[in-house]
Amino acid sequence: MSAIVLEAVRQPHTEEPARSRPTGRPRLVLVPTGPEAARAARPPMRLTRFGRLVVTLLVAGVVSVLGVGLAGQLASATGEPRTVTVQAGQTLSGIAARELPELTPAQGVVELQIANALSTTSIHAGQQIVVPSR
Repeated sequence: MSAIVLEAVRQPHTEEPARSRPTGRPRLVLVPTGPEAARAARPPMRLTRFGRLVVTLLVAGVVSVLGVGLAGQLASATGEPRTVTVQAGQTLSGIAARELPELTPAQGVVELQIANALSTTSIHAGQQIVVPSR
């Protein structure tokens, strides 16, 4: 349990009306204890010039990293279609599964057929296949 501490403080000598209390008499002042005293004892936190510089650089770094990441996402989403050369033994469904992993193999095959104007799924080694960008 915390105790209340009282401290005597002397009033500075000023000319006051005669009906007021005498100037040399001590008066009691309530001094905070417990958690209030700890909170009152700490000065408010101040940010120095170096601290402001560090915070500014951190914010600028985070914003630039986010900007580069967003620009990379936009560039990959609007990028040019790329071409793949068919190797011996490759199939259109294998290329679709490797190059368009976000689609099912059947959807990937259809996308490749549309992008290359193919009427069948047969391809041959050395053929250039355009992979549409997503």
